[in-house]
Amino acid sequence: MSDNQLFKASSIMALGTIASRITGLIRNLMLAALLGTAILGDTYNVANTMPNILYNLLIGGALTAVFVPQIVRSLRDSDQGSAFISRLFTVTVTFLFALTVIGILISPQLVNIYAPEYAGSKEFDVTVTLMRYCLPQIFFLGLFALLGQIANAKDRFGPMMWAPVINNLLAIALFYFLIVSRGDLSVASISNQDLLWLGLGTTAGYLAQALVLFPVVIKSGVRLSLRFDWANSQIIKSFKLAGWSFAYAMISQLSYLVTINIATSAAVKSAADGITTGVGYTPYANAYLILILPHSIITVSIVTALLPKLSNLVIDKKYKDVSDSMSLTMRLMGIFIIPAAVLFLFFGDVIAKVLYFGIPTDDANYLGLTLSAFALGLIPVSINLVLLRGLNAFENLKSQVIGNLIMNIISVVLSLIAAYT
Repeated sequence: MSDNQLFKASSIMALGTIASRITGLIRNLMLAALLGTAILGDTYNVANTMPNILYNLLIGGALTAVFVPQIVRSLRDSDQGSAFISRLFTVTVTFLFALTVIGILISPQLVNIYAPEYAGSKEFDVTVTLMRYCLPQIFFLGLFALLGQIANAKDRFGPMMWAPVINNLLAIALFYFLIVSRGDLSVASISNQDLLWLGLGTTAGYLAQALVLFPVVIKSGVRLSLRFDWANSQIIKSFKLAGWSFAYAMISQLSYLVTINIATSAAVKSAADGITTGVGYTPYANAYLILILPHSIITVSIVTALLPKLSNLVIDKKYKDVSDSMSLTMRLMGIFIIPAAVLFLFFGDVIAKVLYFGIPTDDANYLGLTLSAFALGLIPVSINLVLLRGLNAFENLKSQVIGNLIMNIISVVLSLIAAYT
């Protein structure tokens, strides 16, 4: 792939990401209007975040980047990768199904781990019920990621970035329906039927998001079939690489667990003191959603198109071209990311008020302060992603794990100091 082709592919993905993020923002505005930003909003966010936590912890990293160089390499086989990709597909969907079932069975334990302050309360029951409806998202997230990476390896980059728009539109329709039909909801008033609509309706969006990629993969020429002959050197190598990916994700999720516990504990304790403004996990999650917009639109779009190119360059041992491509990517990315970080730093409160106009002003102010605190981290996060994909192309995950460990130790220590001093 030439630099011009990379730019074109990145542009297509950026447009898809913009559409996805705009509809995602509308989705979150509708959700905030439906559930608020306090306790009920937290129960939904904890429940709906769990599929992503388990998915990212156990398999997401492998599907997002680790397997891509192997898929690219397999495309040079005489069957254009169909045998290897079919084995990988079978292993993946089997693991995803098992993980989904186990997650549903241990939902109460997961809530106890991630929101211990809910124990013995109505919030606990609501979160467990919602989580059981949301956890099938694990299967659909994994299916979407694998199909998307196969499409990307075949230079069909657009569909993976546009598919989430369908997910968001379905969620927007769902939340609008619940707002009109149910009005104001609270932990005390929400019914089992409301939880059913909210949980399964959200999950249905992820199903649609995955299904739209099947025709793309089929049209790319890859012949998918179920193959259980997993005693294959390439598949064994995939398992080993996935092990490093698991270690990387485990470190990140342990750090994230500390964040969620601190945030949900703050919400519960503040609510007991009559304070329901600007505290809890939901302001954190919403501020992060705004922060990650330029990263998702610019950096992720460019890097997604870059990884197959880097993988081919590594296979051909063109290491100077690998370095040049990564340097060009960082320069191009910086044109957009640096101004965005400065904007968030100085105008976080204004941005929060404009985007979350449906929530109380005090809530928006605190959300804006959180966004400003996040701002300077945007630049190193984007640079880090480019470097990670370079290491992925070389299938060097050990260095990634070491770097992630150092970063998250610092994050946890600073979070605990901030929470208890």
